[in-house]
Amino acid sequence: MLPTVAHVLELDAVRRGLPEVLAGRDRLERPVRWVHVSELPDVAGLLQGGELVLTTGIALPDDREGLARYVRELAEVGAAGLVVEFGRRYFDTLPRALVRAAEQSGLPLVALRRELRFVAVTEAVHALVVNAQLEELRASEAVHQTFNELAVEGAEPAEVLRQVALMSGLPAVLENLAHQVLAYDSAGREAEELLEGWEQRSRGVRPAGRTGHDPRTGWLVTTVGARGHDWGRLVLVGEPGPAPEEVSHRHTMLLERGASTLALNRLLVRDRESLERQTHRTLLSGILTHALTVSEVSLRATALGVPLEGRRLVGVVLRQRRGPVAAALEAQARLRDFAETAAAAVKERRMTALVGALDDEGVGLLVSLGPHDDEHASLEGFTAALRALLAGQQVRAELEPGPEPVVAVGSSVGSVRDARRTLLEATQVADSAVHVAAGPGGRGASYYRMPDVRLRGLLHLLRDDARLQTYVERELGPLLAYDTEHGSRLVEMLRVYLEQGRNKSAAADAAHLSRPSFYDRLHKVERVLGVDLDQVESCLSLHVALLALDAVRR
Repeated sequence: MLPTVAHVLELDAVRRGLPEVLAGRDRLERPVRWVHVSELPDVAGLLQGGELVLTTGIALPDDREGLARYVRELAEVGAAGLVVEFGRRYFDTLPRALVRAAEQSGLPLVALRRELRFVAVTEAVHALVVNAQLEELRASEAVHQTFNELAVEGAEPAEVLRQVALMSGLPAVLENLAHQVLAYDSAGREAEELLEGWEQRSRGVRPAGRTGHDPRTGWLVTTVGARGHDWGRLVLVGEPGPAPEEVSHRHTMLLERGASTLALNRLLVRDRESLERQTHRTLLSGILTHALTVSEVSLRATALGVPLEGRRLVGVVLRQRRGPVAAALEAQARLRDFAETAAAAVKERRMTALVGALDDEGVGLLVSLGPHDDEHASLEGFTAALRALLAGQQVRAELEPGPEPVVAVGSSVGSVRDARRTLLEATQVADSAVHVAAGPGGRGASYYRMPDVRLRGLLHLLRDDARLQTYVERELGPLLAYDTEHGSRLVEMLRVYLEQGRNKSAAADAAHLSRPSFYDRLHKVERVLGVDLDQVESCLSLHVALLALDAVRR
């Protein structure tokens, strides 16, 4: 930082002159950008601001108006202060008009009661100024290097904000255009204090330009965006009141560099999920893995515009039906688009929910219902809106209508602490409903709950139980081993036969085989397993084992 007037007065080169502050004592923290020695009465025209003017006063005006004008002009150009040496023009006191004008203009006025070598003062101060400028360059280089590395690495917003907070020592918050918090670093402060009432507080801060400081709140704000598309604001949360010029300059440089990195990374990763979805996904993942405490989840969700406390929460999991295996990047793009479509359906129905990808195949929602919201009507409306949006996308892309996604719903809960339970239940229902809805007897429901998935749901819940796995091996193990050894598809033939209600003719048609060929395969199944497929109980046991095999394999 540049030296202040007070700092200059503490230098040995200045203290030898016995300095005495006669006016502007409350302005001694002004930064000194340079020292200017001049005897000209109109020296203000040669200054740029921030200079500490040294003079003996030999050429100052004699009249009061001239002295007042001299001081006023120095103040108007932003001079840091005026230092007058006794011994040439003035000896014991300075003119009252000069002192009064300096007091009225807020210009620090200092008298040197002992003669000094001005060159010694300029050398000492300029050494401090040069060192400060060098430190500023070093700091600028550090900022440049740090954020260049973050841009090259494609750092997540949380890492960018961590660096902004670390370098500034102040909390940093990234918000969207709706003033909802996307990411933050509290810089050691209490997160609750930082984010409490964020949206309302943020809406009251409207700087004139793309970057601006609000003295009322102490916030330094810059717009985040590129190519004419602004999508958020980056905020440094400081203390109320005007910031020192050097601090403001350094923080502005840091904040704008952080905003540029965020904007660049968003341009470079357009194929990735939006920051809103990414933030929602982080919260959903934190709930499921216990990575975030209940208070953290509630606080961050509220800052995102999704209040959870005191509301009914319902977990929803969406899964697209399996189609042809896609490349990894294509699958990621599909999942990202699916999540964005789900978020659009939530917005269309004016619901409140966290929406984000849960895994490689599905999207999760934690729906927050108010006291007057009807749960069934809300879920029905969301499902209809989702399917309408997906159908519209298929029409615009000139694609054949695809299978409708599975919408699985968990039991509603009354607290954030139980949110994990409803999400896990919805996940279990979704894994089972994918097969229920696609298979015979599927009711084509708008959405599925645990009672709708019946036996498949029960087997899915028990899939990690060693007793169920043992049952599968006991019933199907020999047939699975036979298929592995001979390259046959007897397990598949058995599945087709059972799914067709033990109707051999229908099963042969479904397997695309002639009846004699299909019957021969059924006889092989009977020989390998040592069962009679004409017995209802044997077929029931094998059917349950096949369903359990599906659950275990998932």
